[in-house]
Amino acid sequence: MLIVMNHKATQADVNAITKIVSEMGFRAEPIPGSERTAIGVLGNHGYVDDCKILELSGVQRVIHVSKPYKLVSRDFHPEDTIVDVAGVKVGQGHRPVVVGGPCAVESEEQIVKTALFVKKCGADMLRGGAFKPRTGPHTFQGLREEGLRLLAIAGKESGLPIVTEIMSPDNVGLVAEYADLLQVGARNMQNFDLLRELGKIRKPVLLKRGMSATVEEFLAAAEYILAEGNSQVILCERGIRTFETATRNTLDLSIVPLIKELSHLPIMVDPSHATGKRSLVAPMAEASLVAGADGVLVEVHPEPEKALSDGPQSLTFPGFEKMMGEIGQLTKFLLNR
Repeated sequence: MLIVMNHKATQADVNAITKIVSEMGFRAEPIPGSERTAIGVLGNHGYVDDCKILELSGVQRVIHVSKPYKLVSRDFHPEDTIVDVAGVKVGQGHRPVVVGGPCAVESEEQIVKTALFVKKCGADMLRGGAFKPRTGPHTFQGLREEGLRLLAIAGKESGLPIVTEIMSPDNVGLVAEYADLLQVGARNMQNFDLLRELGKIRKPVLLKRGMSATVEEFLAAAEYILAEGNSQVILCERGIRTFETATRNTLDLSIVPLIKELSHLPIMVDPSHATGKRSLVAPMAEASLVAGADGVLVEVHPEPEKALSDGPQSLTFPGFEKMMGEIGQLTKFLLNR
C-alpha cells in the first residue's frame, strides 16, 4: 500500500502516519518527492483497510499495490533513481555509461593495459572478474583476492571506478574494500542471503537478471537489496535462456522500456554475455541504448584468442575503439531527440 500525502502535509503529519502504520503491525517507509511525500507500507500480505488512514491529516489518497516488489516499484517511487558510482552518474537524464574490461583478471599487465585503453577510448568504468562462477569446476575460476588487488592497481592507474562480481555473502566486506560497484551475476540473482548482505552496505550494486528469471522475479530480487536499506541498485539485462542456440542467450531488449515503466531503478545491458559472439556485441550495445538503456557492459581483452574466460565474446582493442566511436555519435543523437 502507498499513502500519498498532499502538498500541504507537514513532517508532523508524516510522523503521525508512520506511528499509526507501525501500530498496525506494518513498516512505514517515507519516500520524499520534489512536490510531496509518499509513505510506503510494507509487511502486509493482503488487503489493508485504509479508512482510518484516509481520515488522517495530510493524506491525499491511498494506492493498494499488490506486486511482490514495492520499494522497487514506480508506484512507490515515481521519480527516477540516479545511482552514483564513485562520481559516475547512472540513470535517466544522464549520458549512457560504458563499462569495459575483460571477463576475468588474468595478470597485472593484462588488466592495466586494458584499463588504460578503455579509458583512452572513453569508457566510464572498468570491469573485471576476480571471482568467476563457471559452469564446469575444472575451468579458470579467477584469481580471487589477488585479482581484486590487481583491479585496484588498474583502477588507480586509469582513474576508472571498478566493477567486479561478488559470489558469496562471506566475501561482501572484502570485495567492497576494492570495488566501487558490486556485481551480482545471473547465477546468483536469487542468492537471497547475498542480496540481504548487499542491502546492508552503502555501495552501489549491479544486479544481473537470471537466465530463466521473469521480470517479476528480477524485480523481486532487487527488492531484497532495497528492503535492507540500500537503494543504489542498477539492474542489468544479460540475455535469457530460450530454445535458440545460434547465440549464447537471447537478448531481451523489450525489458529495457518495460523496466522503465515498472521501476524507478536504472537498467543497463550486457550484450557480451547475451550474444556470446564478438561480431554481435557492438550492434546490440547500440541497439540497447536506442531502447533506452542507461549504459552497457562489454568485455574487452588485449588478446581474446588467449583469454582464460569468454574469449569468443570479447572485443579486440580495435573493435572496442570502433564501437566507442559509433556510440559517441549515437549518444549525441539520443540526447537531442
